[in-house]
Parts: sequence; C-alpha cells; structure tokens
Amino acid sequence: MGKSRNARRGQSAAEAVVETVDGGLAELIPDRDRARAWTLLLDGAPQSHVDLDDPAYLSFEYQRRLGHVIDLVAPPGKPVQVVHLGGGALTLARYVAATRPRSTQQAVERDAALVQLVRRELPLDPNARIRVRSTDAREGLAKVPDGWADLVIADVFSGARTPAHLTSVEFLTDVRRVVKDAGCYAANLADGPPLAHLRGQIATVGVVFPELALIADAAVLRGKRFGNAVLVASAHPLPIAELTRRAASDPHPARLEHGRALTDFTGGAAPVTDAAAVASPAPPPSVFR
Repeated sequence: MGKSRNARRGQSAAEAVVETVDGGLAELIPDRDRARAWTLLLDGAPQSHVDLDDPAYLSFEYQRRLGHVIDLVAPPGKPVQVVHLGGGALTLARYVAATRPRSTQQAVERDAALVQLVRRELPLDPNARIRVRSTDAREGLAKVPDGWADLVIADVFSGARTPAHLTSVEFLTDVRRVVKDAGCYAANLADGPPLAHLRGQIATVGVVFPELALIADAAVLRGKRFGNAVLVASAHPLPIAELTRRAASDPHPARLEHGRALTDFTGGAAPVTDAAAVASPAPPPSVFR
C-alpha cells in the first residue's frame, strides 16, 4: 500500500497524500490557492473538496447546488437532522455543521479505509455532531428511524457510477420513510447523452415524491455533454424561486426545471425497480482531463 503522510499539513509545502483504500487509489491533493484545502480523488476521479479553515466554502459545482438545498431546507442557522448517503471527504456534512451549528448528522460511507484516511488527514470539528457508519448506503439507510431526517442527500459513486441498488423505487421508498413530512431528498446524479439514466431517475423519484426540481448546467440538460445534475424532491412545494435564483447566480450558472417543463424533459421514461436497475453510465475519460 503506497502512502505519503503529510507531516506538514497546512503549510505551503504540503504534499499530496496517496493511499490505497477499499474503493481504489485515494489521493488528497493540496489546493495551492487555499492554505488548508484539499481535493479528494478516487482512481483519478475528483470526489470532494474540503477547506479546513472555511468548511462553508464549496468548490465543486454540484456541491454548491446541494449547498443551496441545505440553505433552504429550514430557516437560516436552524439545526437540522441530515443523512448523507456517500461520505467522501464529508464536505457537505462539514458545511451543515458550519452553517447550522448543533445539527445532528449521519453519514453512510461504505469504504471504511477511506473514512479512516479522511478522519486522519482532514479531521472533523470535534463539536460537530457527525456520526459516520461504514456500511452500504441502503443498509445504513434502513437503520435510520422513520421520519428522522429533515434532509437526505444521496451522493454515492462506485468507480464513478451510482450503484444500481440506489436507483430504484424500492430504495426511494425507504428514503421517503426516513424523510420528515416537510423534509427534502436531494441526489447528485451524473449522466450524458442521451440522458436515459437521468430521465429514468426523475420518473423513479416522482413515484415517491410529488414535488420535484432538477438543477443542472444547460449544456448537460440539452444532452451536449456529460455532467452532474441535482434532483431535489419533497412531499411539499419546494422553494423554486429561490433555488432558481441561487443556481443562476453561481460562478457556473445552472438552470432549474420543474413542473410541466420537467415532465416534458422526462419524456415518458419508466420508473426503475430493483429487478431492472442498472448502475449509472460511466463518464467518458475526457471528463477528468
């Protein structure tokens, strides 16, 4: 197992940390523009960015979009209860802890070796109420009490693909069990032309949650390139106007679709069941160049 321990964490001469974890080769690459910030890569695919000095800073586009959902799930600063399916470097859990102190969070990350690496090299605030479980996302979700979460965030990738068993109506039904009546579900999805996976996921989530919104780069929605899309769902009306404004004002502006336009975009795609589920498509190699 290759390892380059960074004994000078936080200094300008910080070195990359490279370590084999359960899911492949993990690399923590220092951000040359931010003194104590790091990017986590798994087998060359960027997974997370963390700034230990400013955990409210979200570098990745899709994480900023999920950050908008976190900001709007409850009044500003109010503590919330969040389940994170997929941990990575725990960027969004850190964001919740920083922006909503006293929040209680559960993160489910299957890769126990990755969790150990992150805890060691990118330590959590000891006052943050973040519990990390090293188990399969669906198994971890099953252990969360009914109606516990204000927000469930799904950001699970294995080899840059969302596992099949996290794409089905059965999975979403358990998500709905965990989410409070006034709560939300938000998922980071990745797809490219012809967007069959994304359309199928919208149809699948729509079976369980009546209110949906999709946030993505316009080029992704037009099927021009592979990219991320954030799907937001709830049993109650979503803050569409504010989500739209925030997404449009990001450094990399995104478009929000909902209502009839989202139905038209879905194009009659069928919901996915466990029996027919497949993993999301692998990104083309050019995505990470």
